[in-house]
Amino acid sequence: MSPYTEIILIAIIVAVACALPGTFLVLRKMSMLSDAISHAILPGIVIGFFLTKQLNSPVLIAGAVLMGLLTTFLSETMIKTRLLKEDAAIGIVFPILFSIGVILVSKFAGNVHLDVDAVLLGELAFAPFDRFDFFGLDMARSLVSMGIICISNLALIIIFYKELKLSTFDTGLAYAFGILPAVIHYGLMTMISVTAVGAFNSVGSILVVALMIAPAGAAYLIAKRLSSMLVLSGLFGALGALIGVPIAIILDVSIAGSIAGTIGFIFLLSFLFAPARGIVAIELKRKKQKLEFAMSMLAVHLTHHISSGDSEEGKRECQTKHLTEHINWSKDFASTVVSMGKKAQYFIEEEGFLSLTEKGMALAQEAIEG
Repeated sequence: MSPYTEIILIAIIVAVACALPGTFLVLRKMSMLSDAISHAILPGIVIGFFLTKQLNSPVLIAGAVLMGLLTTFLSETMIKTRLLKEDAAIGIVFPILFSIGVILVSKFAGNVHLDVDAVLLGELAFAPFDRFDFFGLDMARSLVSMGIICISNLALIIIFYKELKLSTFDTGLAYAFGILPAVIHYGLMTMISVTAVGAFNSVGSILVVALMIAPAGAAYLIAKRLSSMLVLSGLFGALGALIGVPIAIILDVSIAGSIAGTIGFIFLLSFLFAPARGIVAIELKRKKQKLEFAMSMLAVHLTHHISSGDSEEGKRECQTKHLTEHINWSKDFASTVVSMGKKAQYFIEEEGFLSLTEKGMALAQEAIEG
């Protein structure tokens, strides 16, 4: 397997592994917590290295996971006091923990491959060169570790799907079914911490945040069910990696930055063109509602003036050319409303005068009755 292929595979696996638990962060309105955890695990990694003097020791992972849980615990403790809101609490906790990690790295690990640039940006291009023997196969370490994490995340979500769903959408119902939302919550935070630690060395903390939130955010705008959102989130993450890596190589730019930018573009497309929640769909819906209301308004207007009999004033009010004067519409908008109303068989126009069909009378009656 070529290094290029391994880079793409690692990127896809990391993207899917991050996107799956990230879906629940988006649904729980805790997106910033991914940023907090991905930065705050640094002191756990550094302390683990001080204890073992090895960069590949499981102690580093354990320390990082504990630091991620500590970040969650401290943030939620501050939120429960009601003195600070969630964003403020997270914004206080993780910079403090991250700065402690940065100080420890700069002060005591200057000669070790633990530097701030690697922490923030990572370098996916070097991942294939960190190899080990995996049951007789020469494999990239990141490919194996992230593959295990990705499969574990998927398995845990499938096994605890009901518990995660209930505790996310209705904690009261979760308690009624004997589920402890706090346990599920910290289990999810553990999953996110482990995923962040695993992806930390390969892609850096910035891309971890992008991979956890952007694909889930794009899926949220499209999907109507949790299961669909999970699938779309994983697909968007994988697609961002699949497209982002070749773009980075062609343009000779950061792979992590290219993947994050690609996933950001996918989110932008979803934000604009999602079928029900996208900006374009919302604007079209608003325009349609505006025209429907205008047709109802015109039907009521015609009902009122047709009832005035054959008076000249009543007839004048029913002329198309006088709508701009009496209903205060622009000429183009009035023309559009009349045209749509005739197409929908609400109105009939004869020699410039409008009259209501039976369907139009029903529309006016419905509008009047509210």
